[in-house]
Amino acid sequence: METLMLSEKVTIPKLRKMKVERRKIAMLTAYDATFAQILDQAGVDIILVGDSLGRVVQGHDNTLPVTFEQSLYHTQSVGRGVKRAMIVTDMPFMSYQVSGEQALLNCGRVLKETLAIAVKLEGGMEIVPTVKALTGVGIPVMGHIGLQPQSIHALGGYKMKGKNLPEARELLETARVLEEAGCFSLVLECVTAETAQEITESLQIPTIGIAAGPHCDGQVLVIHDMLGLIPDLRLRHVKVYADLHPIITNAVQEYIHEVQTGSFPSEAQTTHREPPLKIARSKR
Repeated sequence: METLMLSEKVTIPKLRKMKVERRKIAMLTAYDATFAQILDQAGVDIILVGDSLGRVVQGHDNTLPVTFEQSLYHTQSVGRGVKRAMIVTDMPFMSYQVSGEQALLNCGRVLKETLAIAVKLEGGMEIVPTVKALTGVGIPVMGHIGLQPQSIHALGGYKMKGKNLPEARELLETARVLEEAGCFSLVLECVTAETAQEITESLQIPTIGIAAGPHCDGQVLVIHDMLGLIPDLRLRHVKVYADLHPIITNAVQEYIHEVQTGSFPSEAQTTHREPPLKIARSKR
């Protein structure tokens, strides 16, 4: 099957083509230029500047404290490391819910002041007018249904969605309405595999799953989770592809030891001054 060349820019039409051709979409989060460059060069399709930065970068318990200005800053940083991947920015809590005007202004700033080409909004039927307003002026929107971290207090915790028939039907209807409103893609978070499959097969737009089983058109993970950088938080839906926490810890401990014993810096890391030039004395 044909695959996207690593030099080919990922666009919304290409994502739709990938769905039609049953080529899976790989999406990961990044919050700075260094990680973004690594992901981009590795060939990831979409880089999400997630409000998950509240948890994995800022150290909060949830995503709610992240501000719009912080999200904008991190998106600008990510853009400096990306040449191919599509950049999508999570709109933080209360950066688009207050009014349609607020949503237009903030989402417009994302496209004007960063290299992101789309925004991601959490919500169901209540955000349909906002999605229509944004897409109506040319701002691409990725939806997000199922578990919505910005509504964690109202939901009473992190719980799977679509576990029974009424829930599944509601999610399916919400997905269809968001597609009709103009979303170019939907994230399905913490949705049962069967429900996620039904949603995926009923939509023309691609679905991106996280804790939603293998049947979505693509998958997304938080980069810190899949690299094992936060050992105290190991989630069931996450596969740790490289357990970097102990590797980094050992490297730092070795550095501390060498600094304390005086073996770093060694001669290999040291630069010496050039010897002084000898000046010949003139004869009188």
